[in-house]
Amino acid sequence: MSLSAFVDASKTSLFLSLGSIAFSPAMWNIVARNEYRNKTLTHIFCGNAYMGCYFLAVCIFSSSRLRDHLYLIAILEQPRACLLPAPLDTLIPVVLFVLGQIFVLTSSWALGITGRFMGDYFGILMDSRVEGFPFNVLRDPMYVGSTMSFAATALWYERPVGLLITLYLHVVYVIALKFEGPFTDMIYSKRSKSTLPKKQFDKEV
Repeated sequence: MSLSAFVDASKTSLFLSLGSIAFSPAMWNIVARNEYRNKTLTHIFCGNAYMGCYFLAVCIFSSSRLRDHLYLIAILEQPRACLLPAPLDTLIPVVLFVLGQIFVLTSSWALGITGRFMGDYFGILMDSRVEGFPFNVLRDPMYVGSTMSFAATALWYERPVGLLITLYLHVVYVIALKFEGPFTDMIYSKRSKSTLPKKQFDKEV
C-alpha cells in the first residue's frame, strides 16, 4: 500500500501543522539567545528580567497550544486506518497520553516558570540542577512527554499520518536540544567559574 493511502498532501492543514511544530522551538531559541546577548525583552520591561521572562513564557505557551490545535485539525483531515486491535486501540493511547502529561506537568512544577521558560537566558539561574522526578527518569521529560502525547493522539484517532508527524516532532526536538543543551551548560559554567575563589579560578583557567 502506498504512502498516499495514509497521507493526503493536498490538505493545507498538514503543512500548517508541520510549520507550527518547527516554528515553536526555533522562535523561543532565537528570542532567548538574543535576550542573553542583548537583553532586548529586559530593556522593553524597564530592566525587569522577570517580566521579560514571563512575557516569553506566555508567547511560548500560546504558540505551543496553537501547535497542538493545528496538529489535531491536520490529522482529523487525513485518512483513517486501524492501527491497533481492540482493546489496545484504547488502552495504549490512554496510557501514552497520561504518562506524557505526567512528564510534562511534573517537570514544569519542578522547574517553575523561570526554569521552564528560558529564565537562565535572562540571567535568572537556578541554585542547583533539578534531579528529582521526572528528571531522575528522563533527561528531557517535557520533550518526551510532548512527543508521547502526539503519538497518543494519532493512535486514538487512528491517523497514520499522526505518527509520521510525531516522528517529525521528535526530530525537531532533537535538533533544538543540540542548540539548547550546550548553550545552557555554557551559561551555568560561566556562573560557576565567576563564583570560584580567585586562586581556584586561576588554576582552572
